[in-house]
Amino acid sequence: MMNRFELQRLIIEERRCEARRALGLAQSLILNQKTSKGFTLIELIVVIIIIVVLAGIFLSRVPLYQAQAEKAAMQQVEGALQSALVLRYGALMTRGAANEQELSILATDNPVKWLQKLPPNYKGEYYDPSPQSVAPGSWMFDLKSRELIYVVDHSEYLKPGKDGKNWIRFHVHTDYEQMLGRPESGKELVSALFEPIEPYRWVE
Repeated sequence: MMNRFELQRLIIEERRCEARRALGLAQSLILNQKTSKGFTLIELIVVIIIIVVLAGIFLSRVPLYQAQAEKAAMQQVEGALQSALVLRYGALMTRGAANEQELSILATDNPVKWLQKLPPNYKGEYYDPSPQSVAPGSWMFDLKSRELIYVVDHSEYLKPGKDGKNWIRFHVHTDYEQMLGRPESGKELVSALFEPIEPYRWVE
């Protein structure tokens, strides 16, 4: 049976052990908190670096994306004009036009007039224009050469043609062949294409 002094000694030892455990727990919590704060700061720095890098990449690619969107819009009008050309040819045929002389209007007419609705960026007809005649990103018709012209806006990705100007010139290219069995009747139209006068390289 323990006496009072032994009991007190055990109680004191027990309280010391509890104090040591509490101190150890507190130290552990403080250490974990410091470590956690350190990792949070590192993670924040890493996230900021990633965001800055991604933002830099995105901003450097924005002009390219804008040029691609502009090219797609231009090609959409180009496709609409090709469809309008086919309809125009059909309309002339139903009116009796069959030979080269009667269908020559396809190569000289302003193809934009074949559309039911003018493109919003079509600026009209000009005689021997320059790229500065209209705002970049616009269409215009050259009355001198009878060509439809698109003035490129995002021209940093365009390889200019032989004239060195930041535009793409289109025309109606027609092919004729001698009428089979009726050479005296002249030539008949075998193909009509709305196409660029020279191949262009733009945001490929």
